[in-house]
Amino acid sequence: MNPHLALPFFLCLIAPIASAQEPSIAPEVVVDSAAAPAPTKTLDTITVYGESENDSVIQNPFLLPVEGTKIFAGKRATVIDLDALPKVQANNYRQALALTPGLQISEESTPLVSIGYRGIGTPSRSQFMQVLKDGIPIHADPFGYPEAYYTPPLDTVDRIEFIRGGAGLMYGSQPAGALNYITYMPDRNTPFSFRTQSIYGTDDLFSNYTAVTGTVGKLGYYGYYNHRESNGFRTANSDYRLDGGHFKIVYDVNSDTRWIFGVDMYEQVNGEPGGLSVAGYAQNRNQATRQNDSFRLRRYAATAELLHKISASTEFSVKTWGGYYDRYSHRQSLGGAPAFGGTPVGTTNTIEQQSFYTFGVEPRLRHDWQALGGEHTLAAGMQFYWLSSPRRDSQGATPSATSGIITGDSQRDVFYNSFFAENKFTWGDLTITPGFRLERIQQDVNSKKYNAAGVQTSGAQKSKHDFQPLFGLGIAYDLPAETQLYANVSQSYRATIFSESIVATPGTSTTDSTPGQGWNYEIGYRGTPRPWVTFDTSLFLIDLDNRFAVSNNILGSAGRSINSGWDGSLQVDVVGAYDAANGTKHASQIGSLNIYANATLLNAELHGGPNNGSVPQYAPDYIVRTGLIYGFKSVKVSFLGTFVADQKAQDSNKPEFNIPSYMTWDLTAEVPVTKHFTLMAGLNNVFNEDYYSRVTSNGIDPAYGRNFYIGGSFQF
Repeated sequence: MNPHLALPFFLCLIAPIASAQEPSIAPEVVVDSAAAPAPTKTLDTITVYGESENDSVIQNPFLLPVEGTKIFAGKRATVIDLDALPKVQANNYRQALALTPGLQISEESTPLVSIGYRGIGTPSRSQFMQVLKDGIPIHADPFGYPEAYYTPPLDTVDRIEFIRGGAGLMYGSQPAGALNYITYMPDRNTPFSFRTQSIYGTDDLFSNYTAVTGTVGKLGYYGYYNHRESNGFRTANSDYRLDGGHFKIVYDVNSDTRWIFGVDMYEQVNGEPGGLSVAGYAQNRNQATRQNDSFRLRRYAATAELLHKISASTEFSVKTWGGYYDRYSHRQSLGGAPAFGGTPVGTTNTIEQQSFYTFGVEPRLRHDWQALGGEHTLAAGMQFYWLSSPRRDSQGATPSATSGIITGDSQRDVFYNSFFAENKFTWGDLTITPGFRLERIQQDVNSKKYNAAGVQTSGAQKSKHDFQPLFGLGIAYDLPAETQLYANVSQSYRATIFSESIVATPGTSTTDSTPGQGWNYEIGYRGTPRPWVTFDTSLFLIDLDNRFAVSNNILGSAGRSINSGWDGSLQVDVVGAYDAANGTKHASQIGSLNIYANATLLNAELHGGPNNGSVPQYAPDYIVRTGLIYGFKSVKVSFLGTFVADQKAQDSNKPEFNIPSYMTWDLTAEVPVTKHFTLMAGLNNVFNEDYYSRVTSNGIDPAYGRNFYIGGSFQF
């Protein structure tokens, strides 16, 4: 189907669904007490804190209006429940995000993750998104260095909450929304449970995930160890190895108070095979241009969280976190080789090591109140964050040296504090949620440069203070048959990062600027009018001013980008639909067959700046995903397709940064063999599509061709 016909196709499918108003039998749902009329009888409050990995209930794709101390009413907020698919292996985000429109995966040769959204900035390391784990930021530094080198292994993730409009009010900066990884909680139904999973695949892929969980009295625990390694598909220097562990303790003091403690440990080492020129890609897409480059990441973090119900109408939470994050790389000097797709010929290398010591605390309060004939909810909170980040640059005497002569060092410090509040006003089926956030960011840098003899040649001290107010408004109106109209307008921004406003990239100069300002507008219609169908359709406009880019070796504002378009998603269980239409019960005998389709149609253009009139980077005209998911008891089989239009990898729209359109399909399965053993297998890129979705200043980064995996899990 022509992707540009997707809009009328979706509207035609949704129209009869929306017009059907007769009552239907629906599964039990959790009702937000703040949005419901005053009850005639007071019932016991049940608070759901999360699933264990032994639970496999597929959660509603739309977040409740109020959950815990957070308000989602009037926001475009989606639940990405990984239980809907066979278990995703090797962190394959193309599969994990198959049911979610708009998100764009920039695939690369390393295990690092890059996600973009609606053409808002580069996807590299999810720089323009807020990335969190259980509500805690996991960028190296969310402000001065917003690179998400670490993301949780998907084996440990219960669901991903994706918040678009209003994410800035809820979590802070970054205009492309927020991805919040919600990890598993302890199993409350057993004192001890054990599971180990091993996967083997193409290019010597080996992955193991082993976990223990259980609850004894008031104390619950969940711990895992994850290992993954592969030689990669490039001809050289494409190998990687990662090891991660986590331990979580949950202590229920009483029915109103819960403590959660967690510790994370993660290490990753991978080669960097380098980018290819256009001619090099055509000659051999799997070749490596960099034989000596290497990257290493270490992350150790601890968290503590208190959840306390003060009364039936008031709930309080406080999170605190701290940790150490170390990013190291060594890369061979180019010598006389071209930067784009060239093979380095230099006899030395550059060594970069950045460390990040962080501490943060965030209290939140939610209070339900009544006035003016309605029941309302106030949510407010604060966040305090501190960073100390030393950086050291050296020159090694050989292409693969791991130490050398110091050429520069800097000390970077950030102090951040914010206050935020939202109030959901509810009158019957109508909710109106205004909100605001005030942020203060103080950045200080002391940098020094040295010559080959170790003598300081220059130095600079610089401070930058930003004070940023944000405002937003969400509106939702509940309609019959479990459907809803919603609209949202919210402000967002991107703080000026170290390399933009304080420490310039080598070889470039920079100018100070205020943070990038953005407004997000969205209006849509969503719902689950029948147990066998779910849909969401919306129109959006994103106005992002003061985008940064490099032009003639000067880093400054690239002007303004205006991105507008349509998002739509539809899931239909055809077996359930047939049963509903004919009064049969085939679903209990043969299971479900979910046909899904989602699309983003996008029109984006730069206004002003050196690239006036150009298409912004990573803003394809369409992204379409469609496929089939079969499920029967614990059997799951999926056939997932991804179609992406032509796009540009740089605002300047230079030809070598063009990314051709592509489509790729994945086939995966999860089949229980016995009570304790489950078989898992998959064939990725089934038709061996020759494509790439990432181009950097180093060249083209080819995507993985056809590859497979097979393995299983044992549990008791």
